[in-house]
Amino acid sequence: MKEYQTITEISGPLVFVETDEPIGYDEIVEIETGDGTTRRGQVLDTTSDHVAIQVFEGTTGIDRNSSVTFLGETMKMPVTEDLLGRVLDGSGNPIDGGPDIVPEERRDIVGEAINPYSREYPEEFIQTGVSAIDGMNTLVRGQKLPIFSASGLPHNDLALQVARQATVPEEEEEGDGDDESSEFAVIFGAMGITAEEANEFMDDFERTGALERSVVFMNLADDPAVERTVTPRLALTTAEYLAFEHGYHTLVILTDMTNYCEALREIGAAREEVPGRRGYPGYMYTDLAQIYERAGRIKGQEGSITQMPILTMPSEDITHPIPDLTGYITEGQILIDSGLNSQGVEPPVNVSPSLSRLMDDGIGEGLTRGDHGGVSDQLFYAYAEGKDKRDLVNIVGREALSERDNRFLDFAERFEDEFVDQGFNTNRTIEDTLEIGWELLSMLPKDELNRVDEEYIEEYYQEDAAAEVAAD
Repeated sequence: MKEYQTITEISGPLVFVETDEPIGYDEIVEIETGDGTTRRGQVLDTTSDHVAIQVFEGTTGIDRNSSVTFLGETMKMPVTEDLLGRVLDGSGNPIDGGPDIVPEERRDIVGEAINPYSREYPEEFIQTGVSAIDGMNTLVRGQKLPIFSASGLPHNDLALQVARQATVPEEEEEGDGDDESSEFAVIFGAMGITAEEANEFMDDFERTGALERSVVFMNLADDPAVERTVTPRLALTTAEYLAFEHGYHTLVILTDMTNYCEALREIGAAREEVPGRRGYPGYMYTDLAQIYERAGRIKGQEGSITQMPILTMPSEDITHPIPDLTGYITEGQILIDSGLNSQGVEPPVNVSPSLSRLMDDGIGEGLTRGDHGGVSDQLFYAYAEGKDKRDLVNIVGREALSERDNRFLDFAERFEDEFVDQGFNTNRTIEDTLEIGWELLSMLPKDELNRVDEEYIEEYYQEDAAAEVAAD
C-alpha cells in the first residue's frame, strides 16, 4: 500500500493526486480526512505522476491535507449463495439489518468477457407471466431485452411483476404430469431511484416473498452519483457467481440505466473530457456494452444470465443516445406507451414497436410447450390492421367500414382490453396467454388466418366465439 498527502485538485466527485510512480487503473483508494473519516474511491485515470480518483461517498470534507492510500487491488464483490434474500447498498454493503456477509470468495466486479466460442446460443423460454411479453416478445435465457419507458410511466410496476413471476419451466418428463422449475434467482439493481420508489420495491419484495430468491442492490437518488457506476457491475458479478458456480438461472433487472448514463456524463464533465452526443461521453457505447454483454450462457454450464435493463427515454425520444446505443447492443426492446397508460391499460406495453430478436428461437414445440404455429405473427398482423382502421374511422366514420374492417377494429379493442391489459398482479402461464390469443383470433374469419398453420386452426379455432361475433 502507498500513502500520499499530495492532493492537487478537487473537482466535483474527483480528486487529483500527484504521485511519484505509476498507479494501477481501477485500483481502490482510501482517503482519510482531517476529522478521521475514511472515504473509498477508485482510480479513474492514471499517468506517470498524477492520478484521478472518483470518490464513492462524495468529496465533501476532503482537502489538500487529506491522506490518500492506494490499496494495490481493484474493487471486488464478496459473493456467496447466502446473498439470496439480502438487501445491499449501491456499493455492496448490507443495509437490511442482517449479519455481515461471510463470502465464499471475492470477485473482481469488472468480470471476464465470455469467449464467443464458449457461448451457448439463447433459445430456452423464460415465462414472465405477462402476455405482452410471453406471447408477443418472448424472453429467452441468456438474452438481454431492455424496457424502454419514460418518466411517470409504470415501468417499475412491470419490473416488479416480472421479478416476482419469472420462472424457467422445464419440459414435463414422460409419464409425469407435474411441471418442475429450475433454481431461479433475481438480481435487482436500482440506480438513482427515490426513497419512495425504494420503499415500494422493498414492500413488494417482502409482501410477495420474492425477496427470498433475490439479491437487491439499492443506490438512491441522494447517494453519490459515482456509486451508480459500480452498482450494475456488483449486481452482474453476483449473477455470474450464482449462475456459473451454483447453476442458477438468473434474471438481472437494472433500473434506471438513464441515471447510470447521467452519472457517466457528470464524471466526464468533471474530467473536462470532450463530450459526445448531447454531452454524453464518447465512450458510452463501450461502457454500456461492458454491462450488457455480460448476459449469456456458457457451453457445459447449467446456469444462465438474462438481463432486463430499464431506461427512461428523455421526452419519450427513442432516438436519444441512451436508448439508441442500448438498441444497438441488446436484442430488442419492450416499449411502455403513454397513450395506453392514459387508457388505464396495465401493463401499458405497446407490442407494435416492441421486439424480441431471439423470440423465434425460444418458441415452438418443445420450447414454450404451446406455441400454436404462428399465433404471435397472426396477432401482430390483426392488431396492426385494427389500428389502421381506427385512423380510417376518424375520417369516414364507423358506418362506412365494411364488415371485415369492423371485425379488425373490434379485434384491436379487445386485444388491448383482454390480452395486453391483464393487471400488474395477474400471472398467466403461456398456455393461458395462447388460449386468450386463440379466443381473439376466433373473432376473425378462418380465411384471414393466413399466418397460422392449418392444423392448429382446425384444432384451436373456436367456432362458438366466431358465431357469436357474426351474430353481433
